[in-house]
Amino acid sequence: MKANHARDRLDAALARIDDLSGEGSHACLTVYREAARAAADAADARARAGISLGPLDGVIVSIKDMFDVAGEVTRAGSKVLAEEGKPAAADAPVIRRLRAGGAVIVAKTNMTEFAFSGVGINPHYGTPGNPADRKRIPGGSTSGGAVAVADGMCEIAIGSDTGGSTRIPGALCGLVGFKPSRQRISTAGAFPLSPSIDSIGPIARSVMDCVKADAVMAGDDFKPLEPAPLANLRIGIAQGLPLENLDETVAKRFPHAIDALERAGCRLSNEKLALLDGMVRINSRGGVQPAEAFTLHRDRLDRRGADIDANVRARLERARSISAADYIEMVNERTALIADMDARLADIDVLVLPTTPIVAPTIEEMTAPDVFARKNAMLLRNTSIWNFFDCCAISLPLPRDGGLPVGLMLVVRNGHDHHLFRIATAVERLLAA
Repeated sequence: MKANHARDRLDAALARIDDLSGEGSHACLTVYREAARAAADAADARARAGISLGPLDGVIVSIKDMFDVAGEVTRAGSKVLAEEGKPAAADAPVIRRLRAGGAVIVAKTNMTEFAFSGVGINPHYGTPGNPADRKRIPGGSTSGGAVAVADGMCEIAIGSDTGGSTRIPGALCGLVGFKPSRQRISTAGAFPLSPSIDSIGPIARSVMDCVKADAVMAGDDFKPLEPAPLANLRIGIAQGLPLENLDETVAKRFPHAIDALERAGCRLSNEKLALLDGMVRINSRGGVQPAEAFTLHRDRLDRRGADIDANVRARLERARSISAADYIEMVNERTALIADMDARLADIDVLVLPTTPIVAPTIEEMTAPDVFARKNAMLLRNTSIWNFFDCCAISLPLPRDGGLPVGLMLVVRNGHDHHLFRIATAVERLLAA
């Protein structure tokens, strides 16, 4: 974090939000000017007195448009919810912990409607342009949060990740996106997509900023982490599906990252993951996540389907035919596969793969429904694997070389979040060097 005053950094963030030539109006749907100024001034007063509330005290934070804030309707990127929703009775637990930790909450950020795509387009509130190329998508569903961090409207964005919604925009916007172990952070007061899979995590410029946000949201005492030694670190390179149909940019950058890890003394192994076949089989029958999402929105689709993003509506409607028996069977099969994958990953320290197999498509090309469906599936392909298997994962930006951003994903077993942070810190330093 920057060492200068919170109020100065907040004023700079607000200026970026208000810049008419920037993406502020598309990235930030609600701006908490006066409350943020009061919080920043209080943080500066504590700093002068030598008092700190924790690692986020005075840090400028944005929150995704799916978190309950007392007295506000939780829109989740939807005009229907904005019109029909009731004001939240209380802040979500995550928001309470951020405030208690001294975070300066500057804005609620834009998102894919209901968080149900990896693209980041929103037809109701506009689509924030990718910081690397404004004609391209930012990735989703935490679209506004990633653009806000990249453009200096905040220092850390809090989002959700049910299929890749922190890691995809992190990868496409050149940032770090973290998906914690699902049970680590309370999802109460966060508008659900798939309650058995939803998780909450940060997007930031560095791994350490993600560590700080994670500690506050999880209610942990923050301790600076020592990077894991890379020499003899057991790194598995995911084979098969995660490496299929990589575009030219990803296909070039990913091997460079693997070469750097090998030169650093890591013990690399090619890991064939036969368990992915079981995941594909379950998803071919509709999948757990779409079934849960459709259940949440069934009445809304029947009443106001025409007012929902057409691409989101199409994905929800595809789950209408999933029966209760099929859903229960898929849940049971997934539970068994989760245990099997946990055992499968026990003999390596971390698994690596490209975060997304493609770079950010243009906004214009995504207007065709068939292209949207195909590229959305590609964007979600690698990240959603680890939501399905209930693992913990982080996306790190690879060196750009003047091109579009590409992400490197690191995956560990559920519950090994701190282990992942230590490895990610070391890999981040290696890539920066």
